[in-house]
Amino acid sequence: MTATQKPEASLSQWDALMLESLKAHGWSNDELINRVNTGDFPADESKFRFDYSALTAYAKENADSFKQAVQQGYHIKYNTIRGIHSWIFVALKQDAELLLDPGHEAVIASLSDAEARQLAAVLSFGWQVIPQDGTRNADSEASSYRIEPIQR
Repeated sequence: MTATQKPEASLSQWDALMLESLKAHGWSNDELINRVNTGDFPADESKFRFDYSALTAYAKENADSFKQAVQQGYHIKYNTIRGIHSWIFVALKQDAELLLDPGHEAVIASLSDAEARQLAAVLSFGWQVIPQDGTRNADSEASSYRIEPIQR
């Protein structure tokens, strides 16, 4: 994929996962910001067992950056291969393939063009989203993408 404009706000990988988990509740941006600021959110029952109080602390210490992350998007400060896999699971609701062969680490995911752009925008420096030739799914608008480090 070509270079994607990165949002100004940056979050840790864990804060980004918590934010995406809360976005799944369908709240408006203002309601999400208010709930995080007041600590008013349900207990997380996912496999991640998020402790959202850490996100509340971040939002209080970095109010402008947190608001910008919710309203205009964010990029992740530093990604790991497993963190990218988790972000796709939480934000895009799919269990992508995780390849951990030394020197060939990657995540393979079936993404729409919009999802691929969204993922590329949040990834930290040093990662690339590469479309796999001839992999468009006939039943959807999704294609297979390989997410991997730029350099090995």
